[in-house]
Amino acid sequence: MRQYETAFLITPKLEEEETEKLIEKMAEVVKKKKGKMVNIEKWGKRRLAYPIEKLDEAVYVFFHYEGDPDIPHELQRRFRQTETVLRYLTLKKDAQIQPRKKTKTSRKEKTKRAEERVMKAAETEKKREEPPEKPPETPPEVKEPELEKLATEKE
Repeated sequence: MRQYETAFLITPKLEEEETEKLIEKMAEVVKKKKGKMVNIEKWGKRRLAYPIEKLDEAVYVFFHYEGDPDIPHELQRRFRQTETVLRYLTLKKDAQIQPRKKTKTSRKEKTKRAEERVMKAAETEKKREEPPEKPPETPPEVKEPELEKLATEKE
């Protein structure tokens, strides 16, 4: 079974009861198609980024569910038939990637990490204070008699 997330926007002109009925109707599609509804998020009325059909607000709803690929297709078919749904989008979630959860770190761990940072900073400071390594010795200069030999050889 694949995981999906479907977001859809409902016109704000509907009464709350009608909006709830529409959401339940769409959620039943998932159940009828033998899918498993994981979560339904109702964000309520929110301002749109741009006007849709001369409306500045919409009711945001998100379905998180598992099932076969025919479930999103059926939902999209129903959204197209329903005039009160302004926009919709379905995403296939990657099951392997889970959001990272914050773990609570103890005070001991925090102090240990802070001490490690201080130690590293002290080491880098020591390296800055130490004189630089001596440059390698330059090769000995060529002696004058050798220069004379070279000059005589060339002639």
